[in-house]
Amino acid sequence: MRTLYRVLGYFAVALGAIGAFLPIMPTVPFLLLAVYFFARSSPELEKKILDHPHWGPQVKDWRDRRAISRRAKTLAIGAMMTGAVFTYFTLGAPYYWISIAILVIAGSWIATRNE
Repeated sequence: MRTLYRVLGYFAVALGAIGAFLPIMPTVPFLLLAVYFFARSSPELEKKILDHPHWGPQVKDWRDRRAISRRAKTLAIGAMMTGAVFTYFTLGAPYYWISIAILVIAGSWIATRNE
């Protein structure tokens, strides 16, 4: 079971790394998932993520206080808005309504989290 958790942890880190470069995909939720899996398979890998200078504080804030920093909220909602505008100009109706729905639902949830 530990091996499965470790593989899933690496997979979550890979998805998080992709999300660091693509505005349509989040990073921290995948790192939270990786920390969960690594806590059950490899405490040293869990510690490595928690001690990361950029991503570690965000993961710790969520894990300990269920909090998202104001800067992270602004960037996340801004990325979703950019995605909605991009969808409007590339795919048009009715597809941009999906982006707007995601923006409204996920953006509202993000905006209402603790800071």
